[in-house]
Amino acid sequence: MGIFERLRARGQNNGVNRRDLFRSGGALGALLAGAGIKPPKASAGPLAIGADIYQSIGVSPIVNCKGTFTIISGSLSLPEVKHAMDEAGRHYVHMDELMDAVGKRLVEITGAPWGIVTAGCAAAMTHVTSACLVGTDPERMQQIPNLHGLKSEVVIPRYSRNVYDHAIRMLGVKVVTVEDASKLEEAFNDRTALAYVLAGPGDEGPMGTKVVAEIAKRHGVPLLVDAAAEDLTIPNIHLQRGATVVTYSGGKILRGPQCAGLALGDKNLLQAAWANSAPHHAFGRSLKVGKEEIMGMLAAVEMWVRRDHKAEWAMWQSWLDTITSRVTKIAGVTTRIEMPDSLSNNAPTLVIEWDGSKLGITGEEISKQLYETEPRVILAEARGSRPHSMASGVWVMPYMMTPGDDKIAADRLFNALSKPPKIDMPPEAKGEPVVVAGRWDAIIEYQRGTAQHMLTFEQQGAQLTGTHQGEIVSGDLRGGVAGNLVHFSAGHRIEGTHLHFGFKGSVEGDTMAGSVDLGEYGRAKFTAKRHQYRSA
Repeated sequence: MGIFERLRARGQNNGVNRRDLFRSGGALGALLAGAGIKPPKASAGPLAIGADIYQSIGVSPIVNCKGTFTIISGSLSLPEVKHAMDEAGRHYVHMDELMDAVGKRLVEITGAPWGIVTAGCAAAMTHVTSACLVGTDPERMQQIPNLHGLKSEVVIPRYSRNVYDHAIRMLGVKVVTVEDASKLEEAFNDRTALAYVLAGPGDEGPMGTKVVAEIAKRHGVPLLVDAAAEDLTIPNIHLQRGATVVTYSGGKILRGPQCAGLALGDKNLLQAAWANSAPHHAFGRSLKVGKEEIMGMLAAVEMWVRRDHKAEWAMWQSWLDTITSRVTKIAGVTTRIEMPDSLSNNAPTLVIEWDGSKLGITGEEISKQLYETEPRVILAEARGSRPHSMASGVWVMPYMMTPGDDKIAADRLFNALSKPPKIDMPPEAKGEPVVVAGRWDAIIEYQRGTAQHMLTFEQQGAQLTGTHQGEIVSGDLRGGVAGNLVHFSAGHRIEGTHLHFGFKGSVEGDTMAGSVDLGEYGRAKFTAKRHQYRSA
């Protein structure tokens, strides 16, 4: 089962929701690294500043039909943002004076009590956490991440645990994960420094923002809402629900600087968050935001209230119509539009579907081909993989496309569907499945570092089930055997994310060796020895 099939199997809808992606354990990273998709090679040379700046150093740009994801460089900043950053870089300015002035202007634009600009949404989360732990007490500011004597717990509902809450955990706090609403009140105590909610479908649920906010307020605890990829609502929907602070990414829908973020909310808390960040000498010093990013972010917010959002939506729809018109000329290809169910990546999505056994190509194969060959196109999602899942589809998200991208995507999809390339399938292993049942002691060699794992298999013919035990996590594994070739995978929840281990290897006697697909963390090698039990 490929990465896109794994995403669909986990119950995701349109493949472009930020919450869904990081819950799949860095799925986009797995797509680009673990799933065997490699970018085309380009010749490298000296930097040439111009239209081919990336090609000059051997990097091939991508047509973004996926959405606002940092691994594919977020969004394209607006012309006004670029201009503001260029002009801001021509002068010196006192950073405290600058942020105070920017805060006042953000109040005027957004109606929020205060605002600050940070080095990304995650940085905003870190600075707010710091402010909740130590305020602006310089002694305590120097003490962290040693939290002795300080409030040190953060309450997070289970549905809001995600890979980005590392920005909060990095201060050394203890995360108190609340499994159901009946346990929410008792999660708060005199050690609670902060509550955190991830914006999205759970906002109106039994542990949504309003519910958490009411309990947090009774305990005198601030509530932070992470709305990184969402539309900026004015008045702000999260502050209206009771959040103390809401944070956004600058390099997503706002189309500000990629290395900028926005925090809106309580003035006292946000001014303390700024004091805990650069240019001040505190924990957040490494999360520095420059004057160029600050002014570029302010320009993005200024433009947000001036942009014609209805016209943008109509433009996105017209691009999807261009693609629809092209691909539906192919017999057996159908399309439909999926509408967004949240404020995150808030745009219509085109779903293109077909029978892979009839057209001779699956969704995963098309996605791989379009990404690997020029002009490169990355799609929002794909479904269908050989040999068992030939019902195929791909998803096109116009959110971050630019004029002309629709024609490129339409041509590339039409050509791939109408004249699919020959797909060379690896030869199947022959012979009786090797017996691997029992315990194996494994060593995984990462790019840097090694770890000891334990594999325990139960085998029924060619089918494998069992347990994968890492140094921290453990859980079930599933896979199969063909001749002396084995493949098995395991997924484990840890903190706010899932880790994926996909093993492929061969067995010779009591030794097993091969590779491990780690998703966004790349690949590793493994060797395993059949466990030798001591005699009684």
